[in-house]
Amino acid sequence: MADLTRLTATEIAAHVAAGEVSAVEVTRAHLDRIAAVDERVHAFLHVDADGALDAARTVDARRAAGEELGPLAGVPVAVKDVLTTRGVPTTAGSRILEGWRPPYDSTIVERLRAAGTVMLGKTNMDEFAMGSSTEYSAYGPTFNPWDLSRIPGGSGGGSAAALAAYEAPLAIGTDTGGSIRQPGAVTGTVGAKPTYGGTSRYGLVAFSSSLDTPGPCARTVLDAALLHAVMGGHDPRDSTSIPQPVPDVVAAARAGATGDLTGMRLGLVREFATEAGGEPGVTAAFRDAVDALTKLGAEVVEVSCPHFEYALPAYYLIAPSECSSNLARFDGVRFGLRAGDDGVRSLEEVMSLTRDVGFGAEVKRRIMVGTYALSSGYYDAYYGQAQKVRTLISRDFTAAFEQVDVLISPTTPFVAFPLGSRTADPYQMYLADLFTIPTNLYGGPAISVPCGLSEGLPVGLQVMAPTMADDRMYRVAAALESAVGTLTPPAL
Repeated sequence: MADLTRLTATEIAAHVAAGEVSAVEVTRAHLDRIAAVDERVHAFLHVDADGALDAARTVDARRAAGEELGPLAGVPVAVKDVLTTRGVPTTAGSRILEGWRPPYDSTIVERLRAAGTVMLGKTNMDEFAMGSSTEYSAYGPTFNPWDLSRIPGGSGGGSAAALAAYEAPLAIGTDTGGSIRQPGAVTGTVGAKPTYGGTSRYGLVAFSSSLDTPGPCARTVLDAALLHAVMGGHDPRDSTSIPQPVPDVVAAARAGATGDLTGMRLGLVREFATEAGGEPGVTAAFRDAVDALTKLGAEVVEVSCPHFEYALPAYYLIAPSECSSNLARFDGVRFGLRAGDDGVRSLEEVMSLTRDVGFGAEVKRRIMVGTYALSSGYYDAYYGQAQKVRTLISRDFTAAFEQVDVLISPTTPFVAFPLGSRTADPYQMYLADLFTIPTNLYGGPAISVPCGLSEGLPVGLQVMAPTMADDRMYRVAAALESAVGTLTPPAL
């Protein structure tokens, strides 16, 4: 059989179910691949080889006993290190959680285990998911398999790089301002942000509670849809979880793969076309993709979303405000790192010292911004205004979806940039999420799918849909994939 690490998740599951290969063989192949390349990619923070092989043996035993296996049984998956995993280290990319082994699984991980997937380990990320390049991990950056001198996107760069390096066929990410879609775009993989509340946040180390959304990462649209179906759905332990079933995203992906978009209306956001900073090569690849969608039968029209230009500043008030509250729990008393506990210092001094050495510079910057925005006398001027802008952006989406079925745009304004080229300028770094942030403020689903190359590096196209119309975006994404194909990175 061909190299098992090059198969899609759909192909692996079919071979395992048919008994043509065992889940243990598949798992060993991916563990061997990690051992061979991850020293150069640094996609993983922790590899749970023993746990993965135990899970694979369980799948093989179930198949031998004649049990019917699920659609992803025996398929390896990598999990972003922001989701709790029972007995397996969870750091959120931060020193302050170093050494912490949660006593419980997040709901997402519970569902992955129940579906028979095999968790390989935890992937690298910007500290507490704050970043657009995976350069703000306390454990060092991840490198883009397309060009090891460039960033893999952030904050979920580890998950995306693991896919592009063929270390895993599936991965889990979280998207607060584009942290699934942006890494997907710059690594030539598929990343989907489900409708907010469509996937559980129980067991997710919170960054910004009104924005954080776990979602699937894969190398094909169908694989992402299959993973979405497994991980999604109502969770009574999450008060923000939507009590509705997941739309049939798998059927939508299969329908889209036929390449027929007759009757679909796709909207181009006029304001995105005038945003500064977009690279000509990215724009050219996007235009070619729009032409391809038109040839598949879709009608493409221009729509206006006049308040999108305020999304970036609104996001960088709302998200830091919520993180300044959420991260208050990390004080050196209950989790992970504790510094200065020498029996002489006071409790307040130990907390202060722990936070000083435990949090990185970007986390401290956002906590300070958020604390200021929420402080007495400034709340209405900053946080309150940002929430009003959020309402206006949501109204823009509502008005747009009265005219079109989905919106499309480039996922990022530029291809993967060199490591270290933007760390000295936070604003330039924040621009990486220029096209993805409006969807997070609205709460709807969006997906990034590869649409071509610029300067030999991947370009992503983003499809945005109304809330709980996740199936609609999968149909368009799969149709585009059928027209332009998947991307293959250079050999490592």
